[in-house]
Amino acid sequence: MMRRALHPPVHDRRFWVIQAMVLFLAGCHILFDHYIIFGNMNLQMWFPVGSPVTLFVIPVTYAALQFGLTGSAATGALVALLWTIDLGTTPITAVHLSSDLMVILLIEVIAFLVGHRIEKERFVHERVVEATSERLAAETRYRQLFGVNRLPTIVLDSAGLVTNLNPAAQLVFGPDAISREISELLATPFTPSELDGRVLHLQDDHDYRLGLAALPAGAGGGGGGAGRAGGAGNEAYQLILEDITVERRQERRASRYAQLVVQAEEDQWRRLARELHDEPLQLFLHLARRLESISEAPRMPSKARASLLQTREQALDAASTLRNLARALRPPSLDQFGLAAALSSLAADVESDNHVRVDLDMARDAPRLPAEVELCAFRIVQEAVRNTIRHAGADRLVIGVKMNGSKVSLSVSDDGKGFVPEAVDDLHSQHLGLVGMRERARLLGGRVSVDSAPGRGTLIEATIPLS
Repeated sequence: MMRRALHPPVHDRRFWVIQAMVLFLAGCHILFDHYIIFGNMNLQMWFPVGSPVTLFVIPVTYAALQFGLTGSAATGALVALLWTIDLGTTPITAVHLSSDLMVILLIEVIAFLVGHRIEKERFVHERVVEATSERLAAETRYRQLFGVNRLPTIVLDSAGLVTNLNPAAQLVFGPDAISREISELLATPFTPSELDGRVLHLQDDHDYRLGLAALPAGAGGGGGGAGRAGGAGNEAYQLILEDITVERRQERRASRYAQLVVQAEEDQWRRLARELHDEPLQLFLHLARRLESISEAPRMPSKARASLLQTREQALDAASTLRNLARALRPPSLDQFGLAAALSSLAADVESDNHVRVDLDMARDAPRLPAEVELCAFRIVQEAVRNTIRHAGADRLVIGVKMNGSKVSLSVSDDGKGFVPEAVDDLHSQHLGLVGMRERARLLGGRVSVDSAPGRGTLIEATIPLS
């Protein structure tokens, strides 16, 4: 305020007009005093004492109204200066001096208070104008972006009513969508706050990912097109629809391809298991019986008999290996008796072949599940157990299976050395066991999670929906 008071508007012509008025009133004051002093006392009947000084209020107030403190302070200073000069050139009575002094002080107070008030009002007004200009500029930019945005964009009020659509949205929903509820427009019973992140298939046969953003008050009108503006202070939302039709189609193609690959793999394993069981395994068993029969010949030398029996044991070992291999490729108990029997057989084989204690926590009378769910669950547990045997160095393994009306939950935990999941959870890694488990679960709408750390074992959990 002091800085502005010390810099009067000397470049404004009106300021100098006000100063000329002050000089005119000062001259009138001097003439008035001389007339009174030199005997024209009748003049006091028409002009009371102090009247010319009081008239200084007019230019001071006018300067305050026109220029604020910058004008009123300079004008008040000129009034005080001229009054001081008048005191030095004109003899004045004590009464006249005291009255003039009071009036001059009053004028200076008026100059400061009125000027200060006008200055504050102007400052507030400038801030309001600046804020309004910024808001209008931002709203103009928003309207321009709203109109040219190629993504369908809808403006909603807090009740979920459509207040505006950009041209891209009008192509999808039509211009008559104004004032309709967004749940009706999207055929989805969601409130505005529940739409963010949703993926919907709309009437134009395209898939859209929805993004929701809150708009500042007063921006509810959207831009350029028809629509009713949101009331001041009302909460508004901007709903942006991102067309992900191509992306979803590619995802569906990839999922379908993965399903076909898994199905082909399972068919190949089933055929290979059947061929191993039907031909090589039977050949080895037949060979073992022939060797046993030959070794029992009456005149067979003892050394040759021992060699034949040893060869027979090797044939039986080969047959056992083929049987285990065929069972791992496609356990017959899975198709015949269900998941519980297949997992029991898997646990028994792991205990006998690897000296690892395996506990199976699953109801023996568990109901049969859909074939694809049983196969997916078995493959996930099988891969988890295989990874434990190969890498964990565990002494104990716990397999848990729980079922309810909508999903089946699997868990495989061990007391092995553990690992850092992020270190192997990479598509470029050579260890694709976790990737395969996740992909199998994903194809059925499920998920797989891994919890592990060095030194505290590993827990693999999977959830597969039954629908």
